[in-house]
Amino acid sequence: MSKRVSPRLSRASQLRKRAAVMAVGLGASVALGAGVAAAADTTLTTAASGTAASAVQTQAAAQAKAAADTAAKTKKAAETAKKAAAQKAAAKKAAAKKSAVSWVDPVKKYKLSASFNQAGGMWSHKHSGQDYAVPQGTEVVAAHGGTVVKTGGNGAGDGPAYGNAVVIKHGNGTYSQYAHLSRVDVRVGQVVSTGQHIALSGNTGNSSGPHLHFEIRTTPNYGSAVDPVSFLRAKGVTV
Repeated sequence: MSKRVSPRLSRASQLRKRAAVMAVGLGASVALGAGVAAAADTTLTTAASGTAASAVQTQAAAQAKAAADTAAKTKKAAETAKKAAAQKAAAKKAAAKKSAVSWVDPVKKYKLSASFNQAGGMWSHKHSGQDYAVPQGTEVVAAHGGTVVKTGGNGAGDGPAYGNAVVIKHGNGTYSQYAHLSRVDVRVGQVVSTGQHIALSGNTGNSSGPHLHFEIRTTPNYGSAVDPVSFLRAKGVTV
């Protein structure tokens, strides 16, 4: 009987072994699947983390660029405003300077000759103005803006010693006179501006050579003259 049982037991044992092997294999498969799944989860998590980090870096770079652009624009705007302010200040300063120095010499490139209040045989009284030695036909300009009140020969009414002359009325009771002219180019009542052409220098009247006789007066007429050089220098003119 034992001979009959032995094969059965042997077959049962073989079946158990096979079942055990299958179980082991199944367990290994399950374990392997779990490991693969875990590895896949880890890979996905790592990829997601890398993508998020990249997105953060991209956003940070974009924000940094935007901040830099804004700073550059702000700096440029500030520089533009500063430049505009400087130009405005310069223009204001130039206008103020022009307004302050509103008197000029009546001629250019001259040499001062007979001075104010100088005595001599050329005049019945002391010299009433300042002489500017210049060539015949030199341009004569208004020393300051005003209105022409006297022109013509005979000193424009002040006497033949002045020759051809012009008198201009300025503000604050001040007048300027230009004498010994070779030509008069303005008329009575004409309004002239500072530095405007009014005549040409000459040698008319009581004159020893071409020059401009220039006076500053407190009235339009002879006898009210003051020192023209001191007057002009007080107005900022280099004489």
